[in-house]
Amino acid sequence: MAGETGYDRVLRFSIPGRNARGRSVRLGPVLDTILTAHDYPPPIRRLLAEALVLTALLGTLLKDEGSQLTMQAQTQAGVVDLLVCDYRDGELRGYVRHDAERLAMLGRDPSLHALFGQGYLAVTFDLAATGQRYQGIVPLEGSSLAEACESYFAQSEQVPTLIRVGIGDGSAGCIAGGILVQHLAEGEAGRERLHVRMDHPEWEHVAILAGSTRLEELVDPDLSQEALIWRLFHDEPEVRVEPGGMLKRGCRCTIEHYQAVLAKFPEADRIEMRDEQGLIMVDCAFCSKLFQIDI
Repeated sequence: MAGETGYDRVLRFSIPGRNARGRSVRLGPVLDTILTAHDYPPPIRRLLAEALVLTALLGTLLKDEGSQLTMQAQTQAGVVDLLVCDYRDGELRGYVRHDAERLAMLGRDPSLHALFGQGYLAVTFDLAATGQRYQGIVPLEGSSLAEACESYFAQSEQVPTLIRVGIGDGSAGCIAGGILVQHLAEGEAGRERLHVRMDHPEWEHVAILAGSTRLEELVDPDLSQEALIWRLFHDEPEVRVEPGGMLKRGCRCTIEHYQAVLAKFPEADRIEMRDEQGLIMVDCAFCSKLFQIDI
């Protein structure tokens, strides 16, 4: 694996002859850093691990520096009432808010529906170059967050997409990996997309190959991401790969950031927030740090 892509990097790839592009990722130390910020029970750890893999895969579809991808799953009365992850310039962060007592009643391996009930998934792209924001919202249906993301691309972007995510345990902590493949017929080079067909022969071929990915391959530390892509698509005349930069935990909480946020509140509201010492206590949900803000 010397010189090839291992943990905490996304590998971009494309198959020009099939008008397909993709991403693969395997999270290790970065994932463990994010998960250990809170004492999450196993089902929530797995849920957040899957969400972070998806966030990395979708986030690296962004081209411009400073752009951000945010994925949020929410429900009114579910055991999990909020899951939020985002990606910006190689930085990942994520958090899950849940009812621990109700979760304990669901057993060791609750379904997506048991966790969320009638929830929804919102995927938001904030584009730095233009200042535009695009958001798609789909129901949290199916057996996984990955299936919900596939539905997002089918319904909101009209892009045939296949996603696979695997989660495992390594000697250093949790490992999670994933692969995303898309068909961009007549649109990969920026041309107007002339047609989008879920049953296009090119896409059917690529989807069959990508769908053969075994979940254990996605988390195998002895298998580089280049080797995985070779296993899947070695019969194609050309497959282009491009390793991305390193991923890292990117919580953006600072005293200066919270001072700027609180400064937007009326003075009367800030007075109510202050404790006996005149400080406002802010608890960052992403990294579990407590900040004392004097404003």
